[in-house]
Amino acid sequence: MSSLNAGHPWEGEVRARRRDGVLIPVYLSASPLVGPGGTFDGIVATSMDLTGRKASDDLIAHQAFHDPLTDLPNRALFIDRLAHALARAERERSSVAVLFLDLDRFKLVNDRLGHAVGDRLLVAVGERLVASVRTADTVARFGGDEFTIVLESATVTEATVAAERILLALVTPFHVDGREANVSPSIGIAISGGLAAHPGDLLRNADVAMFRAKAAGKATLAVFDPSMNEHASRRLDLEAELRLGVVRGELRLLYQPIIDLRTGRLVGLEALVRWARPANGLVPPSEFIPLAEETGLILPIGQWVLGEACRQAVAWSGLSMGGDLVFVNVNVSVRQFHRGVVVEQVRGALQVSGLAPERLRLEVTEGILLEDTDEVIEILGQLSDLGVGLAIDDFGTRYASLDYLRRLPLDTLKIDRSFVRDIARDPKCVAIARSIATLAHDLGMAVIAEGVETEAQLSYARVIDADQAQGFYFAAPLPGHEVTRLLAGMPFVLPLADLAEMQAELRSGVPTQSGPIVPLHELLALAETLMAGHPERDR
Repeated sequence: MSSLNAGHPWEGEVRARRRDGVLIPVYLSASPLVGPGGTFDGIVATSMDLTGRKASDDLIAHQAFHDPLTDLPNRALFIDRLAHALARAERERSSVAVLFLDLDRFKLVNDRLGHAVGDRLLVAVGERLVASVRTADTVARFGGDEFTIVLESATVTEATVAAERILLALVTPFHVDGREANVSPSIGIAISGGLAAHPGDLLRNADVAMFRAKAAGKATLAVFDPSMNEHASRRLDLEAELRLGVVRGELRLLYQPIIDLRTGRLVGLEALVRWARPANGLVPPSEFIPLAEETGLILPIGQWVLGEACRQAVAWSGLSMGGDLVFVNVNVSVRQFHRGVVVEQVRGALQVSGLAPERLRLEVTEGILLEDTDEVIEILGQLSDLGVGLAIDDFGTRYASLDYLRRLPLDTLKIDRSFVRDIARDPKCVAIARSIATLAHDLGMAVIAEGVETEAQLSYARVIDADQAQGFYFAAPLPGHEVTRLLAGMPFVLPLADLAEMQAELRSGVPTQSGPIVPLHELLALAETLMAGHPERDR
């Protein structure tokens, strides 16, 4: 105000008290009133209430640093707070932990229940995260379904305990708009110190650890160690090469024979994708399919597999062995299934190739049945309407409700190789496999025993009454041209176990805790019946 005393105007922000006693921000512009003789006669002033403008400014500042959906700190504010936490930790000679969370199955919930429900679920997740940490810690929404947390003055042990607490909090079902939604987090943990003294380095390490947790089976956590950087680098290189490989046509299909256990003849082939990676030979699916699932490359890969398998099956038609009767099995991925693209992909592959629908059988894993029953029923129904066969693969390895088997239009059940592998020495495997086969038959489904590699496993595949079998005992996966030679040549008849050896195996017993699996005379009678169905073989 000294400028007014000096005869100069003044303007600025002041605090004024309203009639109700509340202090408010006011913009004030004042000029001195000077008389004819140069005397100071007073002040001419104008004022404006800044309350509304201040509120708008505060809101803009808040929105710049907070997520508009969850109202949690956003990426910019998180990095700023992490930088300050690291500076304090350096002064206090303590450590800072960063947790990087990604929600498993969130995209499925979003697609199934809609984006509005998905948004409210993210809000609820944020609330549980805030309730799971200390008030001094920072929870931020990093983007999409990713959240990050700064734990100040935290050791590895303390960060791990906090992450386990968060896991328990998030696996509890959410209830949004009267619907139950289930998600779980994959959590990566990184601790400051050494080379991880910059916010970007610590965040990157936590992100790498999160991907390791997700690869380990999801709904789990992983603590970063330097070796993960090398793994992440290899993973990025592999992803880039796979993308190029899809474009360059480096994918190959091999076909593993499926044998009818009653006739001994080849009745089908399972199409198995391999990657002919330059300088590395054929890469098995376990090394690139999970990466393809994660990156979305499984969609073009799955479409190519369907089209190529159908084209090859048509090419086998009319061969002397009866190739027109051989069906081809194709695996369908979770990503294809829940995005709803599989129906159009199958329809397109059948139309382009001209393959009869009944010669195509799609295999879905038991894990798909755990995702969403209503959606599964709808999509499987659409596929069944196309006339293709439907098989549930790897049955017995997950926890799908047996009621699904009744409700879904499945015609084939494949007993997982883990049961077949131990079936000749573990009575529990025999009991489980037999029960699965009996249930499937009662529901009108054919049964395939996977992973048959020995004569003993083949014998027991018959004992449990499997209809078909596949595995290295019959043949390894073959290139298409080898299958062509096989179909055009002599009839493929499986090597049947000698009856005396089979009887000896059965007499030697596969005892349960309370005795034989079934009375011995029933097993021998079954063996005699089975062998009687193969008059072309020497007895």
